Amino acid sequence: MDLPYTESQEALGIVVTGGSRGLGYALAREFLLKGDRVIISGRNPEHLEHAVESLKAEIPGCEIYGVCMDVGNPEELDLFTSFIITRLGQVDRWINNAGTSGLRKAPLWQLEASDILETCTTNLAGSMLMSKIATEIMRNQPSEDIPLYHIFNMGFSAPGAKFSRSNIPHKASKLGVAAVSHFLCRELHEQGIRGIGIHELSPGLVKTDLLLRDTSPETKEFLDLIAESPEKVARKLVSKIREANGRKSHIRYRSIAGMGLHALMQLTLKKVGSPLRERILDLSSRKRGDEPL
Repeated sequence: MDLPYTESQEALGIVVTGGSRGLGYALAREFLLKGDRVIISGRNPEHLEHAVESLKAEIPGCEIYGVCMDVGNPEELDLFTSFIITRLGQVDRWINNAGTSGLRKAPLWQLEASDILETCTTNLAGSMLMSKIATEIMRNQPSEDIPLYHIFNMGFSAPGAKFSRSNIPHKASKLGVAAVSHFLCRELHEQGIRGIGIHELSPGLVKTDLLLRDTSPETKEFLDLIAESPEKVARKLVSKIREANGRKSHIRYRSIAGMGLHALMQLTLKKVGSPLRERILDLSSRKRGDEPL
C-alpha cells in the first residue's frame, strides 16, 4: 500500500549499497543535495574513490563516505557495521541498491555456474545480509511506536519478472528479494518492533550498464528511447524515500501502466519530426506539472 508522504527537512543518515556508479551514485548525489549524510559502498576501489571525489567536488562541504566491500560476503559485515555507526551515528534510510544481472542474457543451461552463483549471491543473499545489519543498527536507535527508520529493497513483482528480459538467476533472485521484504516486515511486526519500515523500491528502466549489458544494437536503440537517465529517476525517488512512512509500501518511479504509456508515447513520437516531438513533450510536461510520464 502506497502511503501519503511528508518530506523530512532534517538531515538524514543514509546508506546506499552499490553507490559508486549508475542509479546508486545518482541516489547518493540527490541525498547529498538535500543536505543528508551519506555512505556508499562498492566492490571496485577505483570506482568508489572516483565516486566519492566527484561528489565532494560537485557538492562542496557534503558529508560523503565510501566503503569498499562486497554485500554478499558475510566476513565483511562487522567492519561495515562499525564504519556506519562511527561515521553516521544514526541510520534513517538504507537503500539496498547493489545488484547484478549477470554477464550474459542467455538460457540457464548456457550460463557459467560461477555467474549464476554470483548473481544470486549479490542480489538475494546480499539484500538479505544488508537488511539484517540495517535492522540490527536501527533496532538499537531511539524508537517510537511508528516507523522512524526505513529499509528499501529492489525486488521484482510477478509482473515485473514476467516482462523482464534478464536471465533466470536475475529474475529468480529479484523475486526472492521481494519475498525478503515481505517476510522481514512480517517478522518485525510479530516481534513487536514498530520503529522500522520495510519497503520495495521500483526505479523502472534506467539507463545503466546493468540494463544495457549483452544487448543487441536494436535492443539498445529501443532501451535508449524508453529508459530514463539515473539522474532523472533519482530526483523523484529520493523525495519519496525521504518522505516514506508506515510499516511497508511499494515506491515506484512509474507504474507498470505508466511505463507502458511512456513507451508507447516515445515510440509514437519517434516517428514524428524532432521539432514537433519537442513541442508535444513540452506541452505534455506542462499538463502534468513537470511530472514524467
